[in-house]
This record gives sequence, C-alpha cells and structure tokens, in this order.
Amino acid sequence: MRRGSLGLRLLALAFVWVTLALAVAGWLLTDIFRNHAEAELARHAELHLDELTVALRPGDSGRVEASRDLSDPRFQRPLSGLYWQVTDDQGVAVRSRSLWDQQLRPDGTVPDDGALHRRTATGPDGEALLVWSRRVRLPDKESPVEVSVAATTADLTAATRRFAEVLALSLGILALGLLGAALVQVRLGLVPLDRLRRALADLRAGRSTRLVGAFPSEVQPLADDLNQLLADNAEMVERARTQAGNLAHALKTPLTIIANSAATLSDPTESALIQAEAERMRRQIDRHLTRARAAAMAKGAGLRTPVIPTLRPLARTIARLHPDRDIEVAVTGDESLSFRGEAQDLAEMAGNLLDNAAKWCRGRVTLSVTANGAEKLRLIIEDDGPGIPAAERAAVLARGVRLDEAVPGSGLGLAIVDDLARLYGGDLTLDQADGGGLRVVLSLPRG
Repeated sequence: MRRGSLGLRLLALAFVWVTLALAVAGWLLTDIFRNHAEAELARHAELHLDELTVALRPGDSGRVEASRDLSDPRFQRPLSGLYWQVTDDQGVAVRSRSLWDQQLRPDGTVPDDGALHRRTATGPDGEALLVWSRRVRLPDKESPVEVSVAATTADLTAATRRFAEVLALSLGILALGLLGAALVQVRLGLVPLDRLRRALADLRAGRSTRLVGAFPSEVQPLADDLNQLLADNAEMVERARTQAGNLAHALKTPLTIIANSAATLSDPTESALIQAEAERMRRQIDRHLTRARAAAMAKGAGLRTPVIPTLRPLARTIARLHPDRDIEVAVTGDESLSFRGEAQDLAEMAGNLLDNAAKWCRGRVTLSVTANGAEKLRLIIEDDGPGIPAAERAAVLARGVRLDEAVPGSGLGLAIVDDLARLYGGDLTLDQADGGGLRVVLSLPRG
C-alpha cells in the first residue's frame, strides 16, 4: 500500500487499537493471576496457622511451646522460604527450624479479634516475605499470643513472570492473527472502491460512457451522482454543439448571399475581392467553430474513436479528389488503437494533413498509426513531395501562412490541426521524410 492510502490508515488504526487493547488486557490478566496466586498462598498460610494454633500449649516454664512439628517439611529445612513464629508478651516464644537463628520482627498492629493480618517483611536470607499473623488465646494463658506464618515472594514472582511470558507470547500470536484479519477485512472492504477506480479508468479511456456496476449502499450514491453529472455534461455539450451548428448556418447563409451577389457585380476586381473575403470569413467561422467544439469534447469522458476504421474511408476520399494525378494514399497501423476524442475531430485533423500531403506529393502519401506509450498514439503522414525547408516549418503552423500562393488553399489547415491537437493535449511536429518529402507527426491521447 502506498503512503497516505486509506487502507494504510485503517491498518495503522487497527494496529494501534490491537496493541493498546492487548497491552491493557495483558496487564490486567497478569495482575489477576498474581492476585489469585497470592490469595492461594494466603489460604495455605491460614491452614498452616490453624495447624500451628492446634499444636501450641503452655510449657513448664510458662512460655508457649509447640507440641509437634507442622506437616510441611519446609518448616524443618533451614532458610527454605517458609517460616512460622509464635510471640507472647515476653517476646519470641518459639519458631520454626527453617528460621535457623533468625526471627521475624513482631508487628504491633495485629488486631486482638483473631482476624488475619497481612504484612511484608524481610526474611533471614534477606528475601522479601509475605507474613500472615493473628492473635489467639490459649487455655491457661492470660495474655494472647501472636501466631505468624511467612512465605517468600520469590516463588510468587517467578510464577507471575512465567505466566506473563506465556501470556505475552499468546497475545503476540493473537495480535498477529487480529492484524491479519484486519488486513483481509480492509482488502475486502476496499474492493468496491477499487471497482469504482477501474470503472473511472474505463470511463477516462473511452471504454464506457458511464460508471457500470453494482456498488455497496455506501458507495452507490457516489456512483449515481457521477453518472448524473456525466449525463448532464453530455447533454450540455450536445446543446452547445447544436447551438454552434445553428450559429454556423446563420452566418454562412448571409455569406453565401454576399458571395453570390458579388459574382454579379460589373467590376471583376471588386467582385473577386468580395468573394475572396467572404470565403476567408467562411473558413474562419469553420475554424473557430471546430475549435469550440473540440474544446468542449477534448476533456469529455467516455470518448473513444477507432483510428484505422475512421481514417481508411478518409484516405480513399482524398485520393479521389485528385483523379488526374493517380495519387496513392496508404494507411497502415495497429487496428486496435483508438483515439480518446470525437471521430469528427480526428477526421478534421487527419483530413487536413492528408489533403495537404496530396496537394504537394508526386504520387504517394503514407499514413501510419503507432502507439506511443500507454497514453499516446502517433499519426505519421509522409509524402514524396518537395518537403518544407527547416527554417520555414515553424512559420507554416501560423494562421493564414502559405508558402506557395499558386496552390489553392487558405493557409489555415495546419494551424487548425495544431490547435485541435493542443486542445486534446497532443502536438504537431514537422520533419523531413526519408524520401525527401514532408513528414508530419501528430501526437494524440490514446483511448
């Protein structure tokens, strides 16, 4: 996925959420486990306290003593991490062998109601201890005694650490699974947008005139709005073309009347001048109307014109316009290539170029159509005529420039082609053909 993509953003949010959620869950589960393990340790300590209380009795000296050892053998092993101790009003009366020559510091905060009291302390080996104590009253003993059982926290910490390690591994695997599921979900969720992108690409390439396909309810309104916008645009363009045609008819009819009236004048010079100016005005009208139509259609969506099928009939027509010269106009190229624009504009551009080549050639004109990358195509027109000197090629693209006044024409043909090509994002270049004639390369958007 590319940087800044919607899919990448969704995955980043999923990663942050999964990481935070599993981190909090891991912390909570570890804390719950430790509390549970400590509660189990407290339960066993309370059992040891009950067993120790039962084993206590007053000794001959009046001090408390244990009548028997407790059942857990760790109380007999020095520094085992499990200890007990009994304290009376004179101090430590008796303690487990595991304390060796050490003793637990008495805690004066143990209540007299027999409730279990928990505290922390330091053991004989310097380890951290959890101590559970209660005060009990023994027969023949006036003052209560404090009975304590202590256990090292090392086992509790080690068990918690092992649990946390296993939990971290499990949550890590779960995180990978969740992120994988999120990736699949994002991919599947963005499929409709990818279909919409491909539909737009088909629309831009001229393979369709509207967005085709069913989309989810969240995307369908967008597709419907785009289709309505395309329909409105097509209607507006068609209305503009109709108005342009009406304008052309409204202007050409008076010009025709003017030209016909001029032909009846008694002064031949004035008649020829008026007719020439009327013809020039007609060609200017044609040029500007063509340019306006192309400007409206150049960026239109859904336009796609097959090139070779459009140019072959045009080439035959150009050849028939010069029956006395036996001109050959050959069209070659890839039949699958198409122009992203209107057929009338393609015919206008190619027709001007072929007509110009036919006027100047000795007997042969070739038109080849080739692809120029994925976005462009080229029309290459070559003739076997005299060509145009390099110094004069830029000038012939200007409006009204004619290098030979003896050849019929208005000098607008190449200028019109250049204007139309630029409106479509293409260009027109002139060069020398291999045979010495003129080589014209017309670059246009590929459909």
